[in-house]
Amino acid sequence: MANSLDSQLTVTGPVVLASYDSRATTGFDGGKAKAKGALQALGDELSDQQEKLFASGHAGTGSQRVLVVLQGMDTSGKGGIVRHVAGLVDPQGLAITSFKKPTPEELEHDFLWRVEKALPGPGMIGIFDRSHYEDVLIGRVRGLADPAEIERRYGAINDFEQAFTASGGVLLKCFLYITPEDQKERLEARLEDPTKFWKYNTGDLDERALWDAYQAAYALAIERCSAVPWHLVPSGRKWYRNWAVATLLVEQLRALDLQWPAPDFDVEAEKARLAAM
Repeated sequence: MANSLDSQLTVTGPVVLASYDSRATTGFDGGKAKAKGALQALGDELSDQQEKLFASGHAGTGSQRVLVVLQGMDTSGKGGIVRHVAGLVDPQGLAITSFKKPTPEELEHDFLWRVEKALPGPGMIGIFDRSHYEDVLIGRVRGLADPAEIERRYGAINDFEQAFTASGGVLLKCFLYITPEDQKERLEARLEDPTKFWKYNTGDLDERALWDAYQAAYALAIERCSAVPWHLVPSGRKWYRNWAVATLLVEQLRALDLQWPAPDFDVEAEKARLAAM
C-alpha cells in the first residue's frame, strides 16, 4: 500500500513515543469540518466492503475476517472509535469485545484463552476495546506477572497474531497516541460536564500517576510484538483519530479485493418461479 495511510502510520520498534506529535494530521489536508465530511464519505465504501465481507462469510465462500485492536491510555478514544467508525457499518457483521479485569475463571487459563474465544469468525469484523496487550502493559507496570512471564507473553503474542493472519485473518493494531496534556484536558472536561460524569473513573488518576511507566511499557510492546506491525494514530484531535482509523480499515478491506459471492441457485429459474406465483 505505497503512499497509503497504512504505510504512513505503521511503526516498528524501538520507538520514542514522546517524539511523536499527538495532534498531527498525517495524510489529511484540512480541518475538523472537512474531516467529518470525509468520515461520512468513507462510510459508504466502508459499509459496502463490510457487507461483501459478511456475505462471503455467510455464504461460506471466504475465510477472510478482520480484527481491529484498539489500545491507548485512558481518554485516548477507544470508545469514540467504536461509536463513530464501527457505527458506520451493519452491526450484524460486527463483534465488539471490551476486555476488563480477568474473571476468576479466566485467571485459571493462559492469558490468551479469553482472547482466542473472542476472535471474529469468517466474514466478521471484530473490534477489541483493549486486548491481549493489557497482559504486557498493566501486567508489567503493576507487577501482576513476574519478568519471565512477561517475556514469555511477548513471544506468545507474536505466535498468536501470526497464526491469526495465516488463517485468513487481517489484523489492524492501532495505538491511539495522546500526551499527558491531552488526557488532562479531557479529564477536566468530564469533570465539568454532568452528562460526562458517568465516563469518569477515579482510578484513571491512579493510572495517570504511572504515565511514564505505561509509556515505556507501550514502547516495549510495540518493539517486541511487531510480527504484525502497529499503527501509531495521533489522537490528540478526535476528528482526525476517527478519520484515520476508518481510513486504515477501508484500506485493509480494499486490499482483500472482496467480491459478492456467486449464487448457489439458478437465478433465471427462480425469477420464472416467482413470476408464476
